[in-house]
Amino acid sequence: GVPALIIMTQVYFCPESPRWLISKGRYDKAYESIRRLRYSSIQAARDLYYIHVLLEAEKEIQTNRNLFVEMFTVPRNRRAALASTVVMFMQQFCGVNVIAYYSSNIFSQAGFSNTKALIASWGFGMLNWVFALPAIYTIDTFGRRNLLLVTFPLMSIFLLVTGFAFYIPEDSKARIAVVALGIYLFTMAYSPGEGPVPFTYSAEAFPLYIRDIGMSYATSVLWFFNFVVAITFPRLLGAFQPQGAFGWYAAWNAIGFFLVLLFLPETKALSLEELDQVFSVPTRVHAAYQVRALPHHIKKHIFRMKVKPLPPLYQHEGAIGEKTYAPAGAGH
Repeated sequence: GVPALIIMTQVYFCPESPRWLISKGRYDKAYESIRRLRYSSIQAARDLYYIHVLLEAEKEIQTNRNLFVEMFTVPRNRRAALASTVVMFMQQFCGVNVIAYYSSNIFSQAGFSNTKALIASWGFGMLNWVFALPAIYTIDTFGRRNLLLVTFPLMSIFLLVTGFAFYIPEDSKARIAVVALGIYLFTMAYSPGEGPVPFTYSAEAFPLYIRDIGMSYATSVLWFFNFVVAITFPRLLGAFQPQGAFGWYAAWNAIGFFLVLLFLPETKALSLEELDQVFSVPTRVHAAYQVRALPHHIKKHIFRMKVKPLPPLYQHEGAIGEKTYAPAGAGH
């Protein structure tokens, strides 16, 4: 409870949302808030005007419209909702909160004493924090999608290692060592990938006019499945034993790889207009392209073979070619 109180006191030092202040007509306070976040007064004034214009446009767009319904009936919005659902669902069903909530219990079953189990659980939390730091750089260089595609198979393997370690006899020190190793390696793979990516991805996938509703929906998906995981794991552990329980979540990580491959477009470093184009590509077109591209990427990046470059899927800058896909009504 003490760290939570410390965080709560820091909220008072955060600038208020300029968009919210402008929506309430408090332009002077909005300018002061933006000024704290920009290098110069000119930049702050520019962004104040941009926000004002966008809010005026959004008011016109939102008149007499059910935005929650449009999130699922408009194809561009529906694809963003699908992608956000995938990353938020998988953040829970990758198994990380099973370890976060029950790690001391898991370590106790592996043969740790109560004190050592708590220390080992603390190690899990510390690794989770340390290995999230690389994501500050890789999420905008390596990309959100690539981080997930690399880390999901690793998380699946490391959970299998953890589960199979429980077959080692209880009186062997190897059992304790392999269980701890599997959980720690899983954490190191989770922290730069499925840890930070879901919130970053969901926050940028939706168009501005429904972004607040879209992000609220994505967060509700996350906490619903968090509840499901937390309430079912003790019974799952009793029925499946640790081997089966960890194998269950290892299988979900393997499924997560294919969900990301088929349904998650890359969003790094794209403008709002480019994001609209990316999410305007039909899901079946995107999925078919990624299935064709998978063997190409395996040959190129794993076996280091020389292969011809693939024709790009999108028209935005950096992916311009003769065979790009153009959504209906888009100019070439």
